[in-house]
Amino acid sequence: MDARVTPSRRLLGTSDLQVAPIAFGGSVFGWTADETMSHRLLDVFTDRGFNMIDTADVYSFWLPGNVGGESEATIGRWLAATGKRDKVVIATKCGSPRTPGGANLSAAYILKAVEGSLKRLGVEYIDLYQAHRDDLLTQPDEMLAAYDKLIRDGKVRYIGASNFLYPRLKQSLDYAQAHGLPKFQTLQPPYNLYDRDAFEWAFEGSLAQLCAERQVSAIPYFSLASGFLTGKYRVAADTVKNRARGGDVEKYLNPKGFRILAALDQAAEKTGGTPAQIALAWLMAQPTVAACITSATTIDQLEDLLGAAELQLDEATLNDLSQAGSNKSRS
Repeated sequence: MDARVTPSRRLLGTSDLQVAPIAFGGSVFGWTADETMSHRLLDVFTDRGFNMIDTADVYSFWLPGNVGGESEATIGRWLAATGKRDKVVIATKCGSPRTPGGANLSAAYILKAVEGSLKRLGVEYIDLYQAHRDDLLTQPDEMLAAYDKLIRDGKVRYIGASNFLYPRLKQSLDYAQAHGLPKFQTLQPPYNLYDRDAFEWAFEGSLAQLCAERQVSAIPYFSLASGFLTGKYRVAADTVKNRARGGDVEKYLNPKGFRILAALDQAAEKTGGTPAQIALAWLMAQPTVAACITSATTIDQLEDLLGAAELQLDEATLNDLSQAGSNKSRS
């Protein structure tokens, strides 16, 4: 991809937020990418015309010695050093029950959590503030009223949902519409060429269809299935090479996974792209997907991933990939 080519922008929901089709997933900041590398990655990412950075207040508490918020603080120091606040869309999340000390989506917690995120990021407002995981004990009226206050106070521009299932997303969208409250502009689901059912089809209803009907943009995470779709994991022995992600990949080493790898290899030979680029290009071509979230820990990895934005897959290739990733049991 030519560094002078600016990737096209897509709107998030019905908002005025315009984002390039690849978002940088900030979970690696303060974890597998140290501060120096994190800032280099963000420099390359933004210099190439990409602008959406996704993080969460809980990242990366799982590393010994961390308490959560390390990713936001890393981004905040980069923003302060570069002055690029107006060039990026900052998306962060609150309410993950994994947060040390516990978390939820009560009004009191949301109003408290946002202050910590604003301070760590060093910003006056958050472009997209997302509910990290659903809280079944908090009803939409309380949750949305808190978000409404944050928007009216100028601390948040728009809101999104992450990991919500069909019934609760629909309930929240219905309540927002009926009561004039801010709606979720985005949904962040786990979605990729292998993991499709939870988004495309579920017993309760299709999240993909609901997003299309309500003009909610999908910004999928696990876009490369924990690295499986890069093609570097093909046998069980490959999983031991990456301590951070290898254990998450073993579940993909099955006939369906091998079909997908074969289809990616075929498409790579046809287009000249890498398997990772093709997997991301397929995802970006799916209806309602505005941007796919992916991460890198080296400049070479990032350059490869960003190349997906310039890769155009023809209809036959898209169909071949979709068929490879379909579940034969429902065909």
